[in-house]
Amino acid sequence: MSQEVPAQTVLAVPFRQALRFWLHLGFISFGGPAGQIAIMHRELVERRGWISEKRFLHALNLCMLLPGPEAQQLATYLGWLMHKTRGGIAAGVLFVLPSLLMLIALSWLYMVYGALPLVAGVLYGIKPAVVAIVMHALHRLATKTLGDPRCLPVPWAIAFSSFVALSFFAVPFPAVVLAALLVGVLLARWAPGAMAGAVKQTPLQADGQAAGMMLEASPLPEHARFKRSRLAWVLLAGALLWSMPMAALLWWQGWSGTLTQMGWFFSKAAMLTFGGAYAVLPYVNQAAVEQYQWLSTAQMMDGLALGESTPGPLIMVVAYVAFVGGWLKQVAGPDALFQGAALAACVATWFTFLPSFIFILAGGPWVESTRGNVRLTTPLAAVTAAVVGVIANLALYLGLAVAYPATRAGAHPLWSLQVDAWALLLVLAAALALWRLKWSVLQVIGACALAGLALRWLGLA
Repeated sequence: MSQEVPAQTVLAVPFRQALRFWLHLGFISFGGPAGQIAIMHRELVERRGWISEKRFLHALNLCMLLPGPEAQQLATYLGWLMHKTRGGIAAGVLFVLPSLLMLIALSWLYMVYGALPLVAGVLYGIKPAVVAIVMHALHRLATKTLGDPRCLPVPWAIAFSSFVALSFFAVPFPAVVLAALLVGVLLARWAPGAMAGAVKQTPLQADGQAAGMMLEASPLPEHARFKRSRLAWVLLAGALLWSMPMAALLWWQGWSGTLTQMGWFFSKAAMLTFGGAYAVLPYVNQAAVEQYQWLSTAQMMDGLALGESTPGPLIMVVAYVAFVGGWLKQVAGPDALFQGAALAACVATWFTFLPSFIFILAGGPWVESTRGNVRLTTPLAAVTAAVVGVIANLALYLGLAVAYPATRAGAHPLWSLQVDAWALLLVLAAALALWRLKWSVLQVIGACALAGLALRWLGLA
């Protein structure tokens, strides 16, 4: 049952405190979009109580339907909801910035020194930690968003169907989300009570610090009310923020210049990322390797490994692609290889993520105005149930990759492959730390990273 909080008792989360959290999140957001969403749910809804369960999921539903990195868009939305436009920009930027800086540094090391055994050791330890984090978040999210299966079987059926479609029939992610949305539309018309009451409100913490700005009973803040004039200003600002850098690149390098082509290509790629990074990476790979020849196929594969080893959205691999392309194409001249490559990485990041900020800042007020409308909330609740299935699919995928590192498409059956016992032991240890010892995500990731380095140093993994 939701806990009613009088408007006058609601305490705003200090902006500086929120900034520290968003920066902290930028360094621990491993596990791809599903894992990052799970981490935000754990930290914002359960641990800090800054956002109510229903508000969090209502925002998540919008982000799942938009092109672009949904986890970064969710952070932007929640930051905007709590602290207006500056909060949204700060949350979205800090979600990406640590990953960008890490990838620039790792890309430079890659271009200068080649293979990175240190990264391999850290990654070996982090992957089992991510599996445990995703499994822990899956359990908590399912129990809070799907309700009692005996009373509300429909949300569980949607989640299970989503899991089966993704895991065993390779149904594209956008098709799963759209199917859940369609089921929700039909339910809203014919059986609106089928999804009602699935989402449980997280209770306030005893110390009262959970009385954050955006609990379920909190009034809608003025900046979250839809206004045509505000929408026009956001769209105008977005158009200027896109056209001015593009004009500068055109003036400097011309239309055929490498940086100009990167800006144009990644702008198009940003509009095609329905279903997350894995849905658009084949398009990026084909264009970057074959059409523009910014890097080789082997370099692209190495970039995916680097992207998986860093926090932040996996689509941040575009920064690596642009860095390598800027280095090899010498976009700033042969005497400024690093400067040109770093600039290329920033160009790719800017044009990839700018549309996400525009979508959220322009559409957020309209989404907030739909809360409580059964015809809209029931379809979105169905999408939420499907997301639980998506996270379950991620847990299975990551678990198999950790347990059977030699698994490849068309390889021998799983029972003929050698199990990585050390990796499974790390999964169990991380799960124990999360469930029983109540460790934070950062503590678990740090401990597993050190364990991975130690196992590689001892030659055990």
